[in-house]
Amino acid sequence: MSIDRKFEVERKKTTAKQGADCLLKSLGERFIVESIKTKYSFHFDWLGRPIIQYPQDIVAMQEIVWRVKPDLIIESGIARGGSLIFHASLLELIGGRRKVVGIDIDIREHNREEIEKHKLSKRIILLEGSSVDEKIVTKVKKISKKHKKILVILDSNHSHEHVLRELENYAPLVNVGSYCVVFDTIIEAIPEKFYDPRPWNRKKNPASAVRAFLKKHKNFRPDSDIDNKLLVSVAPGGYLKRIR
Repeated sequence: MSIDRKFEVERKKTTAKQGADCLLKSLGERFIVESIKTKYSFHFDWLGRPIIQYPQDIVAMQEIVWRVKPDLIIESGIARGGSLIFHASLLELIGGRRKVVGIDIDIREHNREEIEKHKLSKRIILLEGSSVDEKIVTKVKKISKKHKKILVILDSNHSHEHVLRELENYAPLVNVGSYCVVFDTIIEAIPEKFYDPRPWNRKKNPASAVRAFLKKHKNFRPDSDIDNKLLVSVAPGGYLKRIR
């Protein structure tokens, strides 16, 4: 066994042990809840654009993209564009004609301008509209036909119904070994007093949508190794790997 392989085996053992530590898990969850008060995730940029993610999830996505090396990344919910730039920068390092499709119901003009003038804009396709609108879904599926390895990231409207429709529309595009990542499953753990009234709550949210999806689609499963290593994440149980 090579030195690197031994290191990987040992790391898997320690992350599993870490994931089974109830105290560590509760501390990670508590950190998420408390840090919402200061808008912690809003404090980070990627190559000049606000990314609005927790650093742990940023690192996890980097690992996934580098391992899978997708030809196409489909991302719903782009906010200020930092995550688009992040994914485009990884695809630039990998090389080839890889692209990121960013979907948002409202791409504000100043955000569009900043994204389009960025050095990595050549790898980005912007689509304005609801990610579950039939016209948008059709456009994305047309683009996806040109690519073999596809990674999907869902981070737009967090209502149960919306996320479930996104999963039904976009998860089938993911190839075996790649991922459909559902962000903000952590909503189940967050007291509703910490956010303004929204069309989601602790009972109906991305996590409940994931469970409903997985009941019918046994070709996906949550990657527990990612959950075990992160502990602090807005997507516990949301890193869905296609296994067949």
